[in-house]
Amino acid sequence: MAKGTHDFTADPRNEMILINVNGVMTPRAEATVSVFDSGFMLGDGVWEGLRVHKGKIAFLDAHLDRLFEGSKAIAMDIGISRETLVERLYESINGNGMADQDGVHIRLMVTRGIRSTPYQDPRVVISPATIVIIPEYKDALPTTVENGIRLFTVHVRRGDPAVQDQKLNSHSKLNCITA
Repeated sequence: MAKGTHDFTADPRNEMILINVNGVMTPRAEATVSVFDSGFMLGDGVWEGLRVHKGKIAFLDAHLDRLFEGSKAIAMDIGISRETLVERLYESINGNGMADQDGVHIRLMVTRGIRSTPYQDPRVVISPATIVIIPEYKDALPTTVENGIRLFTVHVRRGDPAVQDQKLNSHSKLNCITA
């Protein structure tokens, strides 16, 4: 398989990280979400990929702007304030001993919450939003840094913004996976 911008150097410390699930720090091997979660069931949610440099999250305001704008666009209530979300992000970094580290990537995921039944209508959601924060040690492959990457065009095209707005980091990324 071709190498790309998502390739990284494996780091054994990631096996022991704590994942923040709805404000609770949970060992990686025990972190779960319900099979009735909107993100699992329907891809109903938004996410951000964040980089940490010397314990600070790069471009945090811009990422949170996009996250909250994305949740508003799909009429999803994140359920906590921006300030509380920032606190959870830094609790996740600090709780994993990453406060002064580089090479840390955080996947922040927010879904509409748990559904009472496998149905698309948001009115069947019976819980607050599910918020998962996964911090990991992720350095780019040295060969990627040294040699750069090669770009190519694929035959799969993203849909029209009226079908799926490309500016949203939505959980529904099947078109990108297909590409």
